[in-house]
Formats: sequence, structure tokens, C-alpha cells
Amino acid sequence: MYSLWSNLEIGALFLVAFFAWRAGASAAKLRYGGSAERLKRKTRRTVLWMALLLLSIGLQIWSALEVWAYSPWMLSQDFVSVHLPLVVMPTLFVIGCVLPRIYWIARESGRRTGAPLDPELFRQASHPLLVVPLRATALCALTAIYFFLAVPVPFVPADVMLPLMILGLVVVFAANLAWHRWKRLLNDRNASAATLPPLWKRSMRALAMLAVVGAIATGGIALNAQASRLPDHVRMDEGTMDYGGGTDFPHVSSGQVEVQAASASAGAPAVPVTELTGDVSGTPDRRFALTAQKTQVKLGSGKTKEAWTFDGQLPGPELRMRQGELVEVVLTNRDIAEGVTIHWHGLDIPNAQDGVAGATQNAVRPGESFVYRFRPEQTGTFWYHSHQDSQEAVKRGLFGPLVVEPAAGQDPKVKDIVALANERAFQTSDPIRREAVAPGTPVRLRLISTDDWVIRRFTLVGTPFRVAAIDGTELNKPGELTDTHLELTTGSRADLVFTMPDHPVFLSVGGSKNRGILLSKDGTGEIPDIPATRVFNPLHYGEPADVPFDDKTTYDRNFTMLLDNKFGFYNGSFTNLYTINGKVFPKTPMFMVRQGEKVRVTIANHGQVDHPMHLHGHHMLVLSRNGERSTGSPWWSDTLDVRQGDVYEVAFVADNPGLWMDHCHNLSHAAVGMSMHLMYEGVTTPFEVGSASFNRPE
Repeated sequence: MYSLWSNLEIGALFLVAFFAWRAGASAAKLRYGGSAERLKRKTRRTVLWMALLLLSIGLQIWSALEVWAYSPWMLSQDFVSVHLPLVVMPTLFVIGCVLPRIYWIARESGRRTGAPLDPELFRQASHPLLVVPLRATALCALTAIYFFLAVPVPFVPADVMLPLMILGLVVVFAANLAWHRWKRLLNDRNASAATLPPLWKRSMRALAMLAVVGAIATGGIALNAQASRLPDHVRMDEGTMDYGGGTDFPHVSSGQVEVQAASASAGAPAVPVTELTGDVSGTPDRRFALTAQKTQVKLGSGKTKEAWTFDGQLPGPELRMRQGELVEVVLTNRDIAEGVTIHWHGLDIPNAQDGVAGATQNAVRPGESFVYRFRPEQTGTFWYHSHQDSQEAVKRGLFGPLVVEPAAGQDPKVKDIVALANERAFQTSDPIRREAVAPGTPVRLRLISTDDWVIRRFTLVGTPFRVAAIDGTELNKPGELTDTHLELTTGSRADLVFTMPDHPVFLSVGGSKNRGILLSKDGTGEIPDIPATRVFNPLHYGEPADVPFDDKTTYDRNFTMLLDNKFGFYNGSFTNLYTINGKVFPKTPMFMVRQGEKVRVTIANHGQVDHPMHLHGHHMLVLSRNGERSTGSPWWSDTLDVRQGDVYEVAFVADNPGLWMDHCHNLSHAAVGMSMHLMYEGVTTPFEVGSASFNRPE
């Protein structure tokens, strides 16, 4: 409902601005009527424009109030505190000043049809209170549109004062000019007509006004573009710090830079992320070698296209390992000039192995290698991808599936199938994958969504099923489902389990028969029809189980993450910005925590698009969504889809020290600054990002 009413409100604001300006232009021409009959016709046109204006105002007020009714205050505050007053206040002047005069002019001009304008009728048709309130309404609506596009979030009254003061000065100046002109008219007792200035003169005035506005705008654009440029070098352990209502941390020196985040206590030594490796001693139980390289891949159409691949495969090879094993992965960059890393998406491993360029390592340049060592403590479905220039790297093919099996190994009776959804991968394979599965076989389908800014719809038809896991975490006593589809956002995963029946089963990707996996006893058969389905809701699915905290817990840190989008400059380019607490990286805040603390975060989406928020190194327990408490199985997530108007309450324990990215996994959003960090006390990093650095974590 938030998305519907907020979109309707911005549409209504555009209508208010247009109709107010058009009604003002029509009212300004009344003085050029010349005769009572012509004045009456012009008055009728003005009344029509005003009627459309008042309807638009009613729609805007209604929409803003609906946003207020259906949304918490943090999402509706600017609608109520800024948009509504900007429209309602000039509307009162329109109703109180314009309408009575329009009514009087319409009545008097009707009585004098055919007669020339007398001085009194002419002076009333020239009255500034016919035009100024309408033009002020248009300017106020445009100002409200500005605040919609350049959102004052988090809402601070002082932040909206400068534009409002400029608006007030413009209105007062225009009203003063109009009033003095009308006073001169009052002194001319014989005035009864005015001549519309020639087109060339009106055009010159308009051009002069445009030139002044353009000069001011050009200067402002240049200043904002320059101010938005990224610094040459930025350390990720520096910046604005948010302590979530908890105690601040004392300062400590780290090299040449004073880093407030870095001390566990006054005078305590800083711990660099490179030392946060966990226990990686001994001989690896499992070794992998991945080579990042440019590869010509053959598309399903028969054409070839260059991709960035791991080991020449698209997607990269499936990596399987077991819980608790010491895993070694050697990454070699053969020829990717932009550099590469490997991030293990959803694995809560020690910080030094997280694979984020500029935070936990430097990007691996062509001809170089990097060794990752870690012990996975979770079991489940994950994936890996480069976290250097991530938007481009994942789009071009640097990603692959990752599965962690139990320490004792996977049950050999289970048919284990990975279903990784990515548009680039779809292009290189048959859109219908066929698998032979004997009836009675337990099946586990591991769904992975990896596309940028795509919500994938998965529908399993032909058998009842259970959702066994979300984001690599098992659910407690999941119930049987039919006629249900799952919607997975970028980066999220889900495991479906069922027993293979004696007829075909189809996993539809996208809700049609054109793409998916067909399972049957011999890998052949007809794709079953896809029925109408309802969306899976994990909030009330499964049964409750013990959790380390809930909505009644007293938390050590309480953070708010307010997501939004607005137009502005990023690194010198004008674009649609995606913000966290009103800022883009590197000005976004760092959430500061101490090891062992319980942390609660309220995530709210004030914007117009969805944001899959991915926290590295931790899984978040969902406490509530839009005020509705979680009552089913504990729902742990590392990539949470926060859609327009959504408000989530999540919690986690700060039990994995480090410097952890927390960003939107719509990588095109992260690329323009929708990224921040979870920062532990006592941690620093020797790595840098910035325009002069090779590291590009997004």
C-alpha cells in the first residue's frame, strides 16, 4: 500500500504544479479581455483550470493521508510534515482569495455582455490576488516534488529550511512586484483595458528568466558534482560512527591515523583484519584452485560472447565441502584487468577470508594469486562471487554455487540438485534442464538467485514439498506446501525437499513452462501445468524453537537503517542515488559494536524500489515485518528483501569480530554508494578504497 499511495501522491503533485501554473496563466490574461463578453469566456477557462487544480489537490491530500495511515511515522513524516503543508497552505489562499474574485468577475461580466470593460471590472481582473496564490501553489508543489526527489531522510527540520526560505523569498518578491503594479493601476481612474505584449517581448522576458535560472543551476550543479567526487584514498575504518544508543569507544592511534573504532579499551592495541583468520593451521582437508579468466562462451543461440569466468565455466564450478573441514582455495587472476576477489556469500567465516577488496584484502591483479583458508561451521546452500567491481564482475560471470554438507557427509539416498538462476547462465544452456530421478527418492532442490536487481519466482508443481532452509539455515518442522511459489531476491537461497512421485515434477523459474528443471523417472515427459499459486510467507511457517533473543530482549545496541532513493551526484556524475540514512558511501554511518553484544536493527524502506540488504559475516533473526511478529520457525537471513514501505526488525549477536560490509545486493545500487559497514571495537584495516586506489568493492 505504501508504494501505491506514495506513487499516487507524487503523480498528484505533478498535476497540482501543472494545473496551478496553467490556472495562474489563464488568470493573468483576464486583464486583456478587452470587453465584458471576452472576459466572461476567459473567466470560464480559468474556472475550468481551477476545478482541475482543486481535484488534483484533493487527490494529493488523500494520497498523503493514506501514506500516513498505512505506514509508520519514519516513512510518512516527510509526507505529513512537508508535502501536505506545501499544498494545503497555498490552497487556503486560493479558496479564500481567488475563488471569491473569480465568482465576482464571472457574475459582473455576465451582466455586462457586449459592453466594454469598465474601470472597476478591469481593475478586479488585474488584481494580484487572482494570480499570486495560483503561482505560489505551483511553486509550492514543485518544492514538494523537489523534496520527493531529494528526500530529507532521516527527517531533520533544519535540513528543509533553506529550500523553504528560498521559496518564501521568491513568493514574497513576486507578490510585491504584482502589488505595486496593481497600485499604479488604481491611480488611473480611466483604465479599462490592457494590451497583451508582443510575442517577441514575451519571448525575450522568458529567455532572460531562463538564462538567470540556468546560470544559477549551472553553478549549483558544478559545485555539487565536484563535492560528490570520491576521495583519492579512503580507509574503511574511518568515517561517521553510529553507536546505536550504546557507549562510545575511546580513540586510539593506528599508524598515522587516529581511528576511533579501533580500541577495545583506552590504550589497547588495534587488531588488523588480516589477523582475524580463525584456526587455519594444519593440512587442508579439501583444496580448490580457481582461475579467473576471460573466456569465449557459446550461447544457446549458437553465438559466442566474451565472459569473465572461473576455470572457463559459466557459472563457475560447484564447490562442495563439509562442515568443520579446513578448506583451501587458491584464486589466480589470469587476465581480468579490473582485478578479482572471492566473497563466500552467506558463509559466516572469519573476517580475513571474507574477500572484499579494500576491506579485508587488496584486489588480485592479473598474474597474481591469493589463498583463502577457512573452516565452514554452517551447513547449507551458499554461493561465491568476486567482490571487486562487483556489479560488472557478477554480470559478466564471476560467480558459482557453493554447498556445505554435514560433517558426516550427505545422505547418499538423497538426490541433491543445485538450481542456480542467472540470466547469463540461462543464455549458455538449455532453458529446460532434465533430471532422471527414481520414484520414492528423497530430493533436495537448492535454489540460488544471483541476478542483479531481479526477484526470481520459483514454482514447484507436481508434488507437495517443504521449504527446508532459507539462506543456508534449516527451518524447524516445516509444513507441507502445495500451490505455493517462492520469491527470491538477489543473493538469497532456499532449499526445497520432497519425495519423488511416479510422475513428472517441474521447477518453474519465472512462473512459466519456458525455463526450469523437469524431474521424471527417466528424464523425459511432459511439463505439468502450472496452477495459480500464492506466495510463500516465512513469517508464520514452521514451528517456533528456542532462540537466543526475541522482541522482549534488552539489546546493547539499537540501530535504524533507513533506505531511500533520490536524484543527486555520485563521484561527479548525476544519477539516481540509493541511500542509507540519507547518505551514500563513504558518508554512510558505521554501526559500531563490541564483541558479544546483542544488536537490534530496524530496517525501513522509504524509497520506490526494493533493496536486498546483505550483511556479511552474520545471520539476522527476523523479529517482525511491518509490525507483524514472527511466529513460525526462527527465520535467519543474510540477504533480506526490503521492499517499498517494508519495516523489518532483525537481531543478531556480535560474535564474529571484524569490519563487515552491509550493503544492497542490487549491485547497481551498491555501485553508487548503497553500502555501509558493521565495525567491531578494536579492529582496523590496512587496506584502502578511493578513486586513486585499485580496490573497488562494489
